[in-house]
Amino acid sequence: MEEAGYRVVFEKGGVFLHTSARGRHQDPGSLIAGVLRLLEKDNDVILHWAPVEEAGDSSHVVFSKKDPGGGDPCPSEEEPTFDPGYEPDWAVISTVRSRSRPPEPAPAAGAGSPQGSWAFSVSLGELKSIRRSKPGLGWAYLVLVTQAGGSLPALHFHRGGTRALLRVLSRYLLLASSPQDSRLYLVFPHDSSALSNSFHHLQLFDDDSSNVVSRFLQDPYAATFGGFSRVTNFFRGALQPPPDGPPASHPEALDDEEPEPGFEVISCVQLGPRPVVSRGQPVTEDIWASHVGPDGRLQDVGELKAQIFSGGLCPSLRREAWKFLLGYLSWEGSAEEHKVHIRRKTDEYFRMKLQWKSVSPEQERRNSLLHGYRSLIERDVSRTDRSNKFYEGPGNPGLGLLNDILLTYCMYHFDLGYVQGMSDLLSPILFVTQNEVDAFWCFCGFMELVHGNFEESQETMKRQLGQLLLLLRVLDPPLCDFLDSQDSGSLCFCFRWLLIWFKREFPFPDVLRLWEVLWTGLPGPNLHLLVACAILDMERDALMLSGFGSNEILKHINELTMKLSVEDVLTQAQALYMQLTACQELPHNVQEILGLSPAPASTPGSPSPSGSPLPLSPTPAPEAPSSVSGGPSPTPQADSSLEILPEDSGPDP
Repeated sequence: MEEAGYRVVFEKGGVFLHTSARGRHQDPGSLIAGVLRLLEKDNDVILHWAPVEEAGDSSHVVFSKKDPGGGDPCPSEEEPTFDPGYEPDWAVISTVRSRSRPPEPAPAAGAGSPQGSWAFSVSLGELKSIRRSKPGLGWAYLVLVTQAGGSLPALHFHRGGTRALLRVLSRYLLLASSPQDSRLYLVFPHDSSALSNSFHHLQLFDDDSSNVVSRFLQDPYAATFGGFSRVTNFFRGALQPPPDGPPASHPEALDDEEPEPGFEVISCVQLGPRPVVSRGQPVTEDIWASHVGPDGRLQDVGELKAQIFSGGLCPSLRREAWKFLLGYLSWEGSAEEHKVHIRRKTDEYFRMKLQWKSVSPEQERRNSLLHGYRSLIERDVSRTDRSNKFYEGPGNPGLGLLNDILLTYCMYHFDLGYVQGMSDLLSPILFVTQNEVDAFWCFCGFMELVHGNFEESQETMKRQLGQLLLLLRVLDPPLCDFLDSQDSGSLCFCFRWLLIWFKREFPFPDVLRLWEVLWTGLPGPNLHLLVACAILDMERDALMLSGFGSNEILKHINELTMKLSVEDVLTQAQALYMQLTACQELPHNVQEILGLSPAPASTPGSPSPSGSPLPLSPTPAPEAPSSVSGGPSPTPQADSSLEILPEDSGPDP
């Protein structure tokens, strides 16, 4: 059904407004029958209510009494009793209107009718909270409160339908139950603004807020015990009912034919059984060669990527295959086209390298930006993967290549420059390619995927933590509740996982396998979030059955480093993906994260709204904010906001 360009995704009749709430005696003229619809168009979803014509059988539906024995309703001569279920000041005295809307799609009362003035529309993005009536004792009602603080007219469902409406709303919104009032649901849109607001409040109230992430990554124990735990506190505080909100209890309402839903109905979905997944064998050189055509052009690329996703690559094949996975070489190009491309990119690399090589010491003293980058890079390179034979020992040439590539990247991407953590991403690439130019362009391709992680605003990291929380809430609500009860519900202990794609969590060879699987983009975007979910799922019993508090949770997660099996984690992550995608009622925002529904278009150079990887192609780096990432100035001190634990150090036990 289409109305004025909008698609009707939900429609329910018998939804009444009770325009007067005076004790237990309701004026029949104050009951207005209407139709409630949810209308979808592009990325906008509108909740619309309009009254129906006064003709028809609405009167006997409104004023009939239900036979306790379940028989046919019989009209009553006496005035019907009515309990609105909320205090009079929460009656429908507010006529909050949303911003301009399309023409009314539903037949409403005449323009001159008093009933017609009650029609309203509101975008789901404008909702702040939803309050439902007490279950089991009467006509169910819902009170919707907007971000502006006003309440929309209470919607009374005389013919049931609250469960169906809330189920549909959960496709587009995250509805979180207030810990103080089980009938109050806080509404969070897809951008996980609650988590972002938590970070915002953290910065407002922490005198040393600029160093919070730095202190967390340098010493997760002390930082989490202190200021960083405020993220969780503010997130939980966002779920408290407003001080001027409705009372916690209300008079009882009349019986409703349909049971009221609990929190599980709204924020959780009924997932099917988790499938059993078996991973394949690594792609060998022979398999790769079978996909190479006469002119060196790869064939059946989709099948080849699927094989890489299923089993990874043989070590001897990585040097060639990673160039394709990271967009340095085109999957569609011929061998001759690749040679021309490599020559051109080699010239381009050395021109950029010459830019910083030709800067004299005197010039650098007057260039604080370059001097700051050089100092940070030298410090980070000196402690990157030093236990790996390729980088061990003093004067190691591999360290010199790391230094040169990272400084050249500063010339390639001026706005982003260098931020701590990038050396961790470059090190495995240089180890595999064994070539300075190839490593640089492959690193650029990787940075196109994750550059948002290193931007100063950290909006991408906040969004990913919010998406991870949403996925975990759908997959394992009890685990989320447990973490929240222990002041760990913000999942900030996963920050480093997402920042550098688990580089510090797995042994070096396993990191190579994990990354090449993630770079395939299969089975959908944001598989790295499901990898995080898989790790938490594998550790759920250890976390929940041991009586851990927030300190012990953080310590346990930190001690997982180098103890995880990449194949087990990837198997579990794939099973979680299949379990989610098999669900027919998966919330809309979860579908976006998994790439099952189109996400809103993003502006060029910005991460996609769902946090999904950007397309891998040898294109120029996307634009970033003009300020230097990691701090307000290019000095090493400013860049410490993304400090990462040295490879050879760790927190004291």
